[in-house]
Amino acid sequence: MNFLAHLYLSGENEEIIIGNFIADHVKGEGILKFRSEIQHGIRLHRAIDAFTDSHPVYLKSKARLSGNYRKYAGVVADMFYDHFLSSDWSIYSEESLDLFIERIQKILFKNYPILPDRSQRFIAYMNKFNWLKGYGTFEGLGRALTGMAIRTPFKSGMENAIKDLKMDYNLYKREFREFFPEIIHYTQGWNN
Repeated sequence: MNFLAHLYLSGENEEIIIGNFIADHVKGEGILKFRSEIQHGIRLHRAIDAFTDSHPVYLKSKARLSGNYRKYAGVVADMFYDHFLSSDWSIYSEESLDLFIERIQKILFKNYPILPDRSQRFIAYMNKFNWLKGYGTFEGLGRALTGMAIRTPFKSGMENAIKDLKMDYNLYKREFREFFPEIIHYTQGWNN
């Protein structure tokens, strides 16, 4: 899962949202610097990743991409799944995507001083290019994938992934729609 899905799966607790958002930028004992609810959000993020990375439906999506994107196939699959969450948002939430993004931005900026440096830098790009909403369009997703390709240390080819999405669009969408209710159910226990 990528940022939109992680934030959606965080529920309503602001500290869990913060922890889930910063988790990739918190290593090892660094988790202990944060309040317990933020730590809970970091652990939730890691649990979501573990659930996703071992789920048979997600593994089908990832396997289809592995020939072109090798070690980045999971990143591309995550981005495709965020695309479907963004484009089909009303299926999964009564709150509009615009209001959700506005609420998340307020939470993150209110807590900006406690975020790791990398998370602070990421927020600037995320907001400037409206990534969370942009994932729902081919153009916005393409920009995000191209930006990621530029930042990878190895040639990833991710800038070409939109072609793969378009080619098998209904298949990826069907896989996402099969997978996503299961991860929603899985995370409900974390957020109560």
